[in-house]
Amino acid sequence: MSNGRSMSRRSFLKTAATIGAALTINPTLNKIQAAENVLGAKNGATVKRDGMEYRTLGSGNAAMEVSALGLGCMGMNYNRSQSPDRKECIRIIHEAVDRGVTLFDTAIIYGPLRNELLAGEALAPYKGRVNLTTKFGHEVIDGKGTGRQDSSRPTVRRYCEESLKRLRLDTIPLFYQHRYDINTPIEEVAETISELMKEGKVQRWGLCEVSADTIRKAHAICPLTAIQSEYHLMHRLVEENGVLDTCRELGIGFVPYSPLNRGFLGGCINEYTVFDTDNDNRHTLPRFQPEAIRANTRIVNELQQFGRTRGMTSSQVALGWLLHKAPWIVPIPGTTKESHLIENLHTLSFNISDNDWATLENAVATIPVVGDRYNAEQQKQVGH
Repeated sequence: MSNGRSMSRRSFLKTAATIGAALTINPTLNKIQAAENVLGAKNGATVKRDGMEYRTLGSGNAAMEVSALGLGCMGMNYNRSQSPDRKECIRIIHEAVDRGVTLFDTAIIYGPLRNELLAGEALAPYKGRVNLTTKFGHEVIDGKGTGRQDSSRPTVRRYCEESLKRLRLDTIPLFYQHRYDINTPIEEVAETISELMKEGKVQRWGLCEVSADTIRKAHAICPLTAIQSEYHLMHRLVEENGVLDTCRELGIGFVPYSPLNRGFLGGCINEYTVFDTDNDNRHTLPRFQPEAIRANTRIVNELQQFGRTRGMTSSQVALGWLLHKAPWIVPIPGTTKESHLIENLHTLSFNISDNDWATLENAVATIPVVGDRYNAEQQKQVGH
């Protein structure tokens, strides 16, 4: 067998043995992911199986293969007004698994704690088949958020242990720092995560809403799998501040949260929408005040017009635009409705040309976005 044409028999046997060892070390790991990690999977690698598209976030040992669309679980019992009861939310999560979704997102602060408990209960029957990701950083004391950040070594370790119990997991597939902690250098956070990885409690890690410089510092200590930040047609900061370029350069995946701008781009919110002041943060956001909603509806109309001649809803247009941006981008829209889950996943069946997406982008860019995405206090927590 020629060295130039393919690997030698010895190399093949060595590689096969290494993969086998990886699968033996932790049988709860997804077997496909374990094999890809050994072989050095590349950020953005895409495959299709059983009608679902799967994308790779991260590279090499940090790589994780997930469905091209994930499911954000937050709104099932936190920050999105009223929602169905626990049994119905669990049924929606199970429906997502049955339809090929393998990426589910939660966080300690959602509830706090309640959302992790819900996701952990719902996905317990699928351990090893799906990736349930969570986040640390927001300080939670006696089950309540304090508004402060704490990513100190002992706190991250404690949060990890507690999340493992709530999520009913032996190891966390992807553990994000939810917000930057100005009192804890990012290098120290990376070292803590590296220790947790060596102990088998965490498989991979990521950061949320950070700067390109912070990404580079963290990645140099412990390779990152994904960055999670807000990104959609009404908020494209990551294109301008170097975050997307840095992810592309370093081989790090990108997970846009609120890909439908907290439901707005789906076209179901108008100036008369009433948000639950006890369980919905949208009533505090400048962009969700009646006058801003009224002005920004022009953007939704543009998406609807684009979708009319292509058989797409405005939600599908918004998600399709993100998916087209790069193969290492995996949006995580949330929903409590089976019809919306099916609608979102159907986005993957459309094939829109580069020119068409460019036309949409240019049309939306001419419409000014009214209102900031966060109030002043929340804005202080992003971009470090």
